[in-house]
Amino acid sequence: MLTVFRTRFSAWLSQDNLLKSRDFRNYWASGVMAQVGNVVGTLALPLCAVLILHATPAQMGILTACSAIPFAVFALPAGVWLDRHYKLPILLASKLVQAAALLVIPLAYWLGILSMPWLYALAALQGTCAIVGGGAEQVLLNLLVGRGNMVEAQSRFATSDSVVKLTAPGLAGLLIQWLSAPIALIINAAGYIFSLLLMRRVKLEEPAPEPSDKHPLADIADGFRFIFTQRLLCVLVTCAGFWHLIYFGYAAMAVIFATRDLGMTAGQLGAAQILGGLGVMFSAFVMRPLDRNYGPGVTILIGTVMSCAVFILMALLPAKLFGSSTATFFAYASLTFLFDCGVLLFFVPYVALRQKVTPDAMMGRMISTTRFLTTAIAPLGALTTGYIASHSSTRTALACVSVGGLALLAGMMMSKQIRSVRS
Repeated sequence: MLTVFRTRFSAWLSQDNLLKSRDFRNYWASGVMAQVGNVVGTLALPLCAVLILHATPAQMGILTACSAIPFAVFALPAGVWLDRHYKLPILLASKLVQAAALLVIPLAYWLGILSMPWLYALAALQGTCAIVGGGAEQVLLNLLVGRGNMVEAQSRFATSDSVVKLTAPGLAGLLIQWLSAPIALIINAAGYIFSLLLMRRVKLEEPAPEPSDKHPLADIADGFRFIFTQRLLCVLVTCAGFWHLIYFGYAAMAVIFATRDLGMTAGQLGAAQILGGLGVMFSAFVMRPLDRNYGPGVTILIGTVMSCAVFILMALLPAKLFGSSTATFFAYASLTFLFDCGVLLFFVPYVALRQKVTPDAMMGRMISTTRFLTTAIAPLGALTTGYIASHSSTRTALACVSVGGLALLAGMMMSKQIRSVRS
């Protein structure tokens, strides 16, 4: 029986252009392990602030902003650095630093010295590692699968992400309720460690970085010049930048709104994220047909409609929908499904398009420059909603987010560059 299973499994792998590569499978598995930890950490870190440290809306705004501020400070020099160095060692080092930083939080909790500044520092360090390691990861994936397979490869990651989000959030919610949010961050650290070990098994012929005698500022200027001369890329980056501004405002209020305004527990938040996993899985199934039949531009617009609809509906969600807190929970979970699906439909084609038009020598600078342009203003969104919620209410802050979402959607719908792009 085992022999038959192995034979069929091997035959299935041999028919798949990506999965038949052992190196891609290791790369993919590494991403899965990191995602398992991320799902736990994404829920545990804000709950640590809200439930244990009793953070105010303004403090939640600062916490969310701290994860984005490194993009404004380090994104540009990181791009130059990536283009001048081998990427794999940088990626491995960033995963190690992230794991070590996460372990500090439960240690501070056990010692009784945990405070919001600890969480601010962790968020900033995680953001910095995401810039450097995340940029290296995207370049390595492009080298591993080739430009023509980027959408297919990204859809594989979307499929695995959906499976993770079907299982890990429920586990995260239970861990946070049973063990507390700081202890659950150990699972996040473990995910990075296992990811690092799997990534070390990837055999990738990474070309030697091209030597440059230019000043780093000249290389940074080249990154800006390249983006601004690519009309489609310039439009996409502008839209993604405003999307991040709105999203970070939403993210800063999401957990505090769910727990204090809607009365949801950590376990319920974890269960709601499971439906988010179904949303990711659904997007993975429909992404390739949408891309093939309508093009990546229309796919991006569909994703924008879905995410902006969530911004609006979340602000309108009452504590007891139809007089029932259970109905509110299912409505919240359904919006999580819609949002996660929309995010993938927006960003997978966006990432594939920007890498398709970029030469290898510019890849690191392009990724870091676009990250700077799309995320540098994002902290303003988190700080603004934190300020509004502190002086009015969390629901009012979310209402402002929904207005921003409508404005973004209207602008993108009017863009001929986005509507017309077919490949």
